[in-house]
Amino acid sequence: MTGPASWPPLREELRGIEPYGAPQLDVPVQLNVNENPYGPSALCIADIATSVAEASVTLNRYPDREFVDLRTALASYLSKDTPAGIVPEQVWAANGSNEVMLQLLQAFGGPGRTAVSFAPTYSMYPEYARDTNTRWVAGHRAEDFSLDLDAARDLVKTEQPSVILLPSPNNPTGTALPPEAVSMLCEAAGDDGIVVVDEAYGEFRRTGVPSALELLPSYRNLVVTRTMSKAFAGAGLRLGYLAADPAICDAIRVVRLPYHLSAVTQAVALAALRHAPELLGKVDELRVERDALVAWLRAEGYDVADSDANFVLFGRFADRHAVWQGLLDQGVLIRETGPDGWLRVSVGTPAEMDAFKQALSSTAEDRTPKKIQKVES
Repeated sequence: MTGPASWPPLREELRGIEPYGAPQLDVPVQLNVNENPYGPSALCIADIATSVAEASVTLNRYPDREFVDLRTALASYLSKDTPAGIVPEQVWAANGSNEVMLQLLQAFGGPGRTAVSFAPTYSMYPEYARDTNTRWVAGHRAEDFSLDLDAARDLVKTEQPSVILLPSPNNPTGTALPPEAVSMLCEAAGDDGIVVVDEAYGEFRRTGVPSALELLPSYRNLVVTRTMSKAFAGAGLRLGYLAADPAICDAIRVVRLPYHLSAVTQAVALAALRHAPELLGKVDELRVERDALVAWLRAEGYDVADSDANFVLFGRFADRHAVWQGLLDQGVLIRETGPDGWLRVSVGTPAEMDAFKQALSSTAEDRTPKKIQKVES
């Protein structure tokens, strides 16, 4: 008979692990989870409401498990980022890019297989590996958070991973990958591995930074993922998707749960895509606000990582938690994540950015003479 310490009968490797989750606190300025601060317009909301009402008529029936209309609309949207275009057979979608990633690990990872990324990287990646019994190996980025191509190639050759996970722009640093890095890793992985470029923040990249979608015709082992959570202001929608060789989409069908995308989810996503120009119009405003924030932080003497995302990583602090708490005490919530000594702030509205700047300046002043000291590089 087992004792209380072993209940419930959880997998041994999961015991004592805290579930993933950023703090969800009711404060005036919430800049911690990289949400789009601009919600959909009244016109878009009305379209969504009508679409949900129409979908509700047939909720007694299972949804289209191949979600053909949605894949067609997503392919059309993605085609603007690559001269070769995207066809519906190259597209797959799921409940957030988290589920897309998990399905990829279910299909291409597993016992006896390895997944690789390069730290600092998205904190959920090792959890996807753990949940699919995939061995996890993390290489390291350079001091400026770029990818050391020689070191990355050597790691891939040594570990021979089945899956390589590459966020671009990287989370939590905001760093985008150059095309040559993606090409090199696709060639290093060969037919024994797939390379997943996670472009959750891809729409926020600076002018002249290409999408990895352009490389799809050259590498059948390349997968590019996106989400509607950020640029489309659809964090509550939970719709992520990928573009890849049709054979990869077919493989995912083996592991997907039956009818995994509800009729309501499909209807809302299609409505949002119909309003893409309006929703993406705010992306340009957020880019401008991001670049202004980077300039301000650097002028204040902080180290700031180059960002192609809708967030900024800055530091370096001897006690970053004290800074985080000081901001929270003033009603500004940011994220204590990434390398030690750094903090991440989402880009918000001009008013939210003003509140953040004032709170950060006040936090430093309030700690005089124990003023927060930056760690030497």
